[in-house]
Amino acid sequence: MKSLDQFHKQKYLNLETFRKSGEGMRTPVWFVQDGEIIYVQTMANSGKVKRIYNNCMVNIAPCKMGGKLIGSWVPAQARPVTDPTVSVLADHLLNQKYGLLKKLFSNQRASKGAKDIILEIKISG
Repeated sequence: MKSLDQFHKQKYLNLETFRKSGEGMRTPVWFVQDGEIIYVQTMANSGKVKRIYNNCMVNIAPCKMGGKLIGSWVPAQARPVTDPTVSVLADHLLNQKYGLLKKLFSNQRASKGAKDIILEIKISG
């Protein structure tokens, strides 16, 4: 899918979720692409997850670490992954992409009792 080409070899994705008021909230996140699906791992109780439960429509664009766009916004749909097999696969792919740094962040959050969740993002259309 051509609109996904811009994410190839990028490290960060700007994920725009929407408040009930319609206001967009942008967050740079690590991601991994598996075919036409993008996976993001985040804390289960984060604002972006709560907003996705209320409205699955999101926008995504490749970005720099601080959120500055380096590509175009693409409309997409996001949902929390409920299949444990898919969660394990996504976690494995993220570990491969981000290596030790990802493992350190995950271990640090887990030591504080934080629960992570995998989000599945698919381009709308």
